[in-house]
Amino acid sequence: MSDAALVVSGLSRHFGDVVAVRDLSFEVRRGELFGIVGPDGAGKTTTLRMLAGVLPPTSGDALLGGVSVARAPERAKPRLAYMPQRFGLYDDLTVRENLDFYADLYRVPRADRPARLERLYHFSNLGEFEGRLAGQLSGGMKQKLSLSCCLIHHPEVLLLDEPTFGVDPISRRDLWLILHQMVAEGVTIVLSTSYMDEAERCDRVAMLHEGSVLALDTPARLQAGLDGTLLSIRVDRPRAARAALQGEAGVRSAALFGDSVHVLLDAGVDPEWPARTLVAAGVPPTSVEPVDASLEDVFIDLVARSGAVPAGGAHA
Repeated sequence: MSDAALVVSGLSRHFGDVVAVRDLSFEVRRGELFGIVGPDGAGKTTTLRMLAGVLPPTSGDALLGGVSVARAPERAKPRLAYMPQRFGLYDDLTVRENLDFYADLYRVPRADRPARLERLYHFSNLGEFEGRLAGQLSGGMKQKLSLSCCLIHHPEVLLLDEPTFGVDPISRRDLWLILHQMVAEGVTIVLSTSYMDEAERCDRVAMLHEGSVLALDTPARLQAGLDGTLLSIRVDRPRAARAALQGEAGVRSAALFGDSVHVLLDAGVDPEWPARTLVAAGVPPTSVEPVDASLEDVFIDLVARSGAVPAGGAHA
């Protein structure tokens, strides 16, 4: 693709006999918000570390603007920024001192710094805290400072590993507003997340499980492509209800969603059958209603079809 900012081809990483990432191939378009989605242990962090040039792949490559990240990582690094889950802020430096340090690291011309700092303070709301030690910031403010340090040199591609992990809901919303603003200005963002609801904000997502891509498309198309009938069943004992339905003919998956069970039925199965089955099992439902598929429903179905694990659900 001529508009590809990042081209990944056959990327793999082994740690001894363990295959952490297996033969990943995909392209990320310029100005796209691309999500790598999956549970802990899916290979998300390993993938981003290879894309950032800090971990060499066992095989395969990634091209950033035509530059090989595997063979010439130092040539690729000025064009990208990588924010790991635990970013390298210096707790004993102030907000401003951290930003100045990363500006020095990325060799940002001193004449350009005042305008860049003003812009970063504007969208992060960190200006009034520039004299505060980074170690005294809240978790959400630390993430915004980390992101600001990544953006100080105007990277073409921004790699973010679980940027909202452990962040409060308000700060999480603020971070997403910043990310969408960056994309609107032409920055390409590749982020990993285990939060399926957040992944729905991405332009496209690659669903990763045990190091392999199960599916790659827009969230809307992935959700629309889930065939069968999806029911949300509220019941007093959701775990017992799930156990009663799992493995039954016509039930493709049964997963816990809070105090309800999402049940995916094969096409043509009577949607009233699960309620009758639960009544007979002694766990009568309080309500049964069809629902639209979320990305989590799609992921659970894909994992179940792959045969990797029983279809118990991400909340099990």
